[in-house]
Amino acid sequence: MTETTRLEPGDQAPEFTLPDADGTPVSLSAYRGRRVIVYFYPAASTPGCTKQACDFTTAREELHGDGVDVIGISPDSPAKLARFRDSENLTITLLSDVDRAVMTAYGTYGTKKLYGKEVTGVIRSTFVLDVNGRVELAQYNVKATGHVDKLRRELAI
Repeated sequence: MTETTRLEPGDQAPEFTLPDADGTPVSLSAYRGRRVIVYFYPAASTPGCTKQACDFTTAREELHGDGVDVIGISPDSPAKLARFRDSENLTITLLSDVDRAVMTAYGTYGTKKLYGKEVTGVIRSTFVLDVNGRVELAQYNVKATGHVDKLRRELAI
């Protein structure tokens, strides 16, 4: 299995600017001063990714009230993200990383096991960044179902 460079607590999170579902550029630096959850998922409108995005949307107000914003990143186009957002009534920020450059920088694109086979793709992962953009928590190969509740327990939110 090909190893990707993985981020660890204390690392400075790689900076990025990506288009959101409406094509508007969004930069990580715009979130300085607040904690932010950056999560990477394989594909919009698939069962696991929909469950995870809906769970983050349900928790958004509580997270936001605790000073935590949520950004979801996938390799989908902005147009596909807009359809996903609108069909599921999502209120979290969804960003498009079509060339997977940000995923590569975060170690979330590479070889993984899928149904017992090695494939290259998006490794479902979640990062909690502190107010200065440093990694507080780095979780790779997370499960979509139950992940948001588990994360809220770990963050005491």
